[in-house]
Amino acid sequence: MTKAYDRVLAARSADKVSIQKLVAGITEDFMELHGDRAYGDDPAVYAGIGTMGGEPVTITSIQKGDTTDENIDRHFGSAEPDGYRKALRLMKQAEKFNRPIINLINTPGAYPGVDAEYKGQGYMIAQSIMQGLKLSVPYVSVIVGEGGSGGALALAVGDTVWAFEDSVYSILSPEGYATILWKDSSKAADAAEQMQLTPKDLLSNEIIDKIIPEVNDDESMQNFKNALIDKINELKKLPKEELLANRHARYRKFN
Repeated sequence: MTKAYDRVLAARSADKVSIQKLVAGITEDFMELHGDRAYGDDPAVYAGIGTMGGEPVTITSIQKGDTTDENIDRHFGSAEPDGYRKALRLMKQAEKFNRPIINLINTPGAYPGVDAEYKGQGYMIAQSIMQGLKLSVPYVSVIVGEGGSGGALALAVGDTVWAFEDSVYSILSPEGYATILWKDSSKAADAAEQMQLTPKDLLSNEIIDKIIPEVNDDESMQNFKNALIDKINELKKLPKEELLANRHARYRKFN
């Protein structure tokens, strides 16, 4: 088993801090908001408004469940189109009221069901990316565990992208990569090594901007919160035109 695949397993671990615990830890209060105002409410997307350091922020996130029933309900952290519509609705609301945006991501990828495709899965991921790039407020994206494919990218076009130490960010799972390349999913460990999906690789390739120590106690939670506050305060000082120009430049370099 390779070191890269060890990181994959750690990113998927049930022991990893939950999205809801993270949100509770970095905000002084938090009010969850529901619904996409078009179709439904996806429980895989946990989103709302809170205060952080006494200032209002909008947080949208993709979460897995803590129990089997929760995981089934949330498609094991795979959001549906109404989830992305909900997230985009709240991000645009954040822009209207000049609130910074924090997106916390732990997903193997967008839900691939037929119904999701009929309801506009690809379109909503594209809209989340396209409109997210235009939001004129500070926008921080954090890969907490798995960052899978377009399902993660939909919420990961912020001014800065961070990743927890035990996280991965890639175009698809190592099992999927191995199946496509070698027709053998058992070679997932070899695939993970080739995919350069670990935080160290991602930082070296400038896909992410910072590696965050794992949050597993009060001190590490406070350190994470302080890092977010410092970064948001830094971004707030930029004129909106410069903020957007820097964000656009960040993603154009990947063409």
